[in-house]
Amino acid sequence: MNATTTRGALLAALACLLVGGSFTANSVLGDYPYAGGQFLRYALACLLLLPAAGKGAADRLRALTPRQWSRLALLAAVGMVGFNLAVIAAERTAEPAVPGVFVGCAPVAVAVLVPLLDGRRPQRVVLYGSLLVAVGAFTVQGWGRTDGTGIAFSVCALAGEVGFAVLAVPVLRPLGPRLLSATVCAVAALESAAVGLLVDGAGWLRRPDTVETAALLWQAVVVTVVGFVCWYMGMQRIGAERATLFSGLIPVAAACTAPLVGTGSYGPAQAAGSALVGLGVALGSGALRRAERKRGPRGRAFRGNGRPEYRGVRVPERPE
Repeated sequence: MNATTTRGALLAALACLLVGGSFTANSVLGDYPYAGGQFLRYALACLLLLPAAGKGAADRLRALTPRQWSRLALLAAVGMVGFNLAVIAAERTAEPAVPGVFVGCAPVAVAVLVPLLDGRRPQRVVLYGSLLVAVGAFTVQGWGRTDGTGIAFSVCALAGEVGFAVLAVPVLRPLGPRLLSATVCAVAALESAAVGLLVDGAGWLRRPDTVETAALLWQAVVVTVVGFVCWYMGMQRIGAERATLFSGLIPVAAACTAPLVGTGSYGPAQAAGSALVGLGVALGSGALRRAERKRGPRGRAFRGNGRPEYRGVRVPERPE
């Protein structure tokens, strides 16, 4: 990998690891009003992101077309507010693994949709890698109890995860990762407030206790501010198809952190699934192919000067 690709892969991986670790924070917010929590999270994140948006942010926002603003509103509604709502609704009648399995299929959907929307064929290697990632995510999480409603909301959660990547592609270039993150957080905060007033009425927002405050701060500062910026910076460098491969790290991170708080265990199935996710990411991102190109035929390893070595013994050059 070159420096740009490597940096993009690391940024996307970090973002997904942060999201996976945030599931622990979600577990302590079960009694807090959903819309109010989302409003506080995204409003605080927007305030923190605005100073980092860079010079000319206002001009870039004014230059957006109505269609681009509509896309930003849809991105916030589907990929942020709607995604979180769908996961919560799914977990009312299904075990958490069920929406997790559906969300784990996001790399496959993005690997197909993004090229088709761009007028090109899906890349076979990326598609194969995304399938491995999806199988690995399923292996890590397993399958749980559910019903038709749980499956329906899990499908909605999958649509939200896919929309978070696909809908951002046309507006990432004009806004950049930081301003895009700040803008969608502002829109999501407004949408959350509207949902709260419609659904919960006057009780949509209350003062959180100490534990809820810590969880909301983690979600706002670490997962949203750091995670969103890293995600879109990674996507800017390696593209939505390859960046979404790293979403397979979300269930892996959740499985690794669950034993720390006593909400789960990490066993052979989780280890096998983690290995499949790693293999799928390496294959889809092109890391395996680049490693093979550095080796010559029949196992010969080439140095920078193009001269092969066999078992550490350098082969002398032929006389001209």
